[in-house]
Amino acid sequence: MPADLGARGERLAEEHYRRQGGRCLAANWRHGRDELDLVFLEGEVLVFVEVKTRTAEIGGEGYWSVNRRKKRALRRAAAGWMRQIGGKCHTRFDVVEVLVCKKGTVRLLQHRGEVLFGRRRF
Repeated sequence: MPADLGARGERLAEEHYRRQGGRCLAANWRHGRDELDLVFLEGEVLVFVEVKTRTAEIGGEGYWSVNRRKKRALRRAAAGWMRQIGGKCHTRFDVVEVLVCKKGTVRLLQHRGEVLFGRRRF
């Protein structure tokens, strides 16, 4: 997937969260080798967002590409974020699929509250 396609998907996801009233705290935040695509604040909830962008030609659901290994990396990055801010708060993990079709139309599907942290909360 071209880098500009991924960046476009992240921009579209960021716009989506802003329209919903969220405040973007970070984009492409790195913790070691791990990365959080977007970090948003929605009210008092800290939302970690993983964005998966696909074209109609490539296809495949981005949601399913967030496997066990990716979730471990996201947990490490989220834990790094929480250590950085030094606080406890409610958190949520979302996966956003962005499908870019041939004629330029875009479909965005937001999977809210995916299991990432298990029973452990920050």
